[in-house]
Amino acid sequence: MTRLSVNLNKIALLRNSRGGSEPDVLRAARTCLDAGAHGLTLHPRPDARHARADDVMALAALASGRDVELNLEGNPFAAPRPGYPGFIALCREARPAQATLVPDDDGQITSDHGFDFARDGARLAPVVAQLRALGCRVSLFADAGSAVEAAAATGADRIEIYTGPFADAHAEGDASAALAACADTARRARAAGLGVNAGHDLSQSNLRDFLAAVPEVEEVSIGHALVGEALYEGLSTTIRRYLELL
Repeated sequence: MTRLSVNLNKIALLRNSRGGSEPDVLRAARTCLDAGAHGLTLHPRPDARHARADDVMALAALASGRDVELNLEGNPFAAPRPGYPGFIALCREARPAQATLVPDDDGQITSDHGFDFARDGARLAPVVAQLRALGCRVSLFADAGSAVEAAAATGADRIEIYTGPFADAHAEGDASAALAACADTARRARAAGLGVNAGHDLSQSNLRDFLAAVPEVEEVSIGHALVGEALYEGLSTTIRRYLELL
């Protein structure tokens, strides 16, 4: 069974848009876990526009107490600044089960591409080693069709296939080429010794088709669509419907 890790960034974004503590990220996390979600994901960015360092620590404590995985996402090369100690420092303090490295710039609205492993591999390898020494499983954000063999050479444990292009193609009615690219990338990753995760714009409408074509996926991280669907259906109901799809 593919595992579901719920990304709570959008809950934090709603909270930050008004100030204060509502909606409560920790309460939302508990609700997701009570409904059966397998893990929690946060992607704190340096500008703290949604998840913050204090959210990371609160979810780390919850994940540890509930014996579930915390997946922390971020760009390890983004410079520390007030309120953001840097990705490695956050991982050192929170000790997430999984650290997912993403090459997003400060100005990006959302992550929209993976690493160029031929170019970035030498730079990533020492970061991967640092994180693994902290006890983190390390996953690298990867475009479908990317050089996953070079990703394996960094010492990483997994890749996370960026599924945005697949979701766009699925919404337009023909995802066959995008699915084939994802499936081929997953097969090559497994052959190189890497586990396979997937995430970005996956939803109830496209998840079943994706997993049917890419059965090697061990974990999906879903946040934006899930939170949007929960506005209509309720958070617990939405989590259960995802679990039925998985």
